[in-house]
Amino acid sequence: MFKIEKLIEQAKKKQKTIVFPEASFSDRTVEAVKILQKKKIVKVLLVGDASALILRDKIFEKFDIVNPVTFPDRAKLVKTLYEKRKEKGMTLEQADELEKDPYYFATLLVECGYADGMVAGAEASTASTVRPALQIIKAKNKKDPVSSCFLVYGKNKFLKNEALILSDCGVLENPDSDTLCAIATQSVKSAQNFGLEPKVAFLSYSTKGSAKGENVDKVRVAFEKFKKKEKNVVCDGELQFDAAMVPTVANQKAKDSPLKGNANVLIFPDLEAGNICYKAIQYVGGVNAVGPILQGLKKPVNDLSRGCSVNDIVVVSALTALQCEDKEDKKEKGE
Repeated sequence: MFKIEKLIEQAKKKQKTIVFPEASFSDRTVEAVKILQKKKIVKVLLVGDASALILRDKIFEKFDIVNPVTFPDRAKLVKTLYEKRKEKGMTLEQADELEKDPYYFATLLVECGYADGMVAGAEASTASTVRPALQIIKAKNKKDPVSSCFLVYGKNKFLKNEALILSDCGVLENPDSDTLCAIATQSVKSAQNFGLEPKVAFLSYSTKGSAKGENVDKVRVAFEKFKKKEKNVVCDGELQFDAAMVPTVANQKAKDSPLKGNANVLIFPDLEAGNICYKAIQYVGGVNAVGPILQGLKKPVNDLSRGCSVNDIVVVSALTALQCEDKEDKKEKGE
């Protein structure tokens, strides 16, 4: 049985610093950071004008608040941004101006080590969160993409208190087979970070050759590459949604599938399919869907759906803390 409370308790133990660039203009973020601070789930760092926030609510006297204009190490952040983007034509003057943007400023705080991770997106499009992360923090491995997943959980007749990872539903529009394979590898790591034993299904409108086409071939090839790469992960493809998720249907359509209709990591063939499906599951199924959780970055920056609730922000903040690598983790990897 999946319990989000267990992940929140694990996040508490890590006590990572998460920065929130939208505190000055997002009521939901304000309510969420109050919960995070009170329950000590993460260390909260807010971007904004301290006087204005305290005038709004005296509780903010107890919060750490940083202002892009008056930040003591502002020159360091501006220089970092300039060095990251000068090959793209950015001038020092442009970097100085862009640093004042709350999303860029918060991302620079993560990159320069003043925060461990960032959560944003309640009041802006995914691009506002993802673009600065791609430009400043960048991918952990140059050959791999930065993708995203949603964590879906809750109690209904179908899920029965279990959880799913859905990828990619927020970033990569039309991935090829190599990219789908990389997305699956990143999604396996996300599943493990969030306490799941990954069982990966590469989804299509075809099950084991029941239909033909380039899109089917793309999914099948991605599965074959993934299977060779991740030999210890239970996986299958290409599968229709019901063959991946419903044991009785799997027994008819894919009798030899190792998943047996019990997949919990779903890899969609493209962004259109993934985005439509996650929203349908969330609203029609009446379950929680949090994300997009970004995958493949050097340091965690996570987006929120503009339809997110206060609880969603709390949960994504906890998940962000779980993505943060400790010093011991980096030593083991030789970083």
